[in-house]
Amino acid sequence: MKTLYTAVATATGGREGRAVSSDGALDVTLALPRELGGSGKLATNPEQLFAAGYSACFENAIRHVARATKVSITESSVTGRVGISANPSGGFVLSAALDVSLPGIERDTALALIAKAHEVCPYSNATRGNLDVQITLI
Repeated sequence: MKTLYTAVATATGGREGRAVSSDGALDVTLALPRELGGSGKLATNPEQLFAAGYSACFENAIRHVARATKVSITESSVTGRVGISANPSGGFVLSAALDVSLPGIERDTALALIAKAHEVCPYSNATRGNLDVQITLI
């Protein structure tokens, strides 16, 4: 399979550090959230970055499927939530929830778009079988 694009980013300092993309477009300070024992200072964290990436990718997958099936979308949004939990066997696990808004689209059509988007979205494909993902049409 031919790779179409490769994103490159480097993190230093772990959850209390910084992440920078190779082109400099992404340059964020990282901080451990208060809920995980951190200071709660205003900075991002890996879960927020994952939620943003999954939301953007899934919303684009919906638009891709809509174009392919001749469904007109004028407005849409996806809100992602990524949770981190302690794994009873050790370590940590992630969970994800996506709330999809497709105003003006008939419910059955919206659900069909969402189902197909979940099949083609790279984030969905990467997480399938590895991560609990809940998708809700709101």
